[in-house]
Amino acid sequence: MKPEIQNPASSIIEHPDCFGQLDTVFPVGEEGLRTSPPECMKCSHAKACLQTAMRGPEGLKLQEEKVDQAYKCGLIGKLERWSRKKLIRQEIEAMTSKKKPKHRDS
Repeated sequence: MKPEIQNPASSIIEHPDCFGQLDTVFPVGEEGLRTSPPECMKCSHAKACLQTAMRGPEGLKLQEEKVDQAYKCGLIGKLERWSRKKLIRQEIEAMTSKKKPKHRDS
């Protein structure tokens, strides 16, 4: 007999309540720079948590700020800044429109 293979996608992984919350897992420190707290780095979910936070709307807004900083420092030009910000805003819009229920009048 062949052993049963368990599908890892079907298993439910429980995350802590703070999972994916940008201001918890990657807060702004005293010097104005973001850093992960030591207690978050000890968590077994640290990598996935931070990745989830950065893919969320707040993380995308942070990426948009980084694009603006790169432009101010002369690392990217006006056209590249516009293009990157447009893509980020489209991602944010797609996320927020998925979360909002659509009401139909009928």
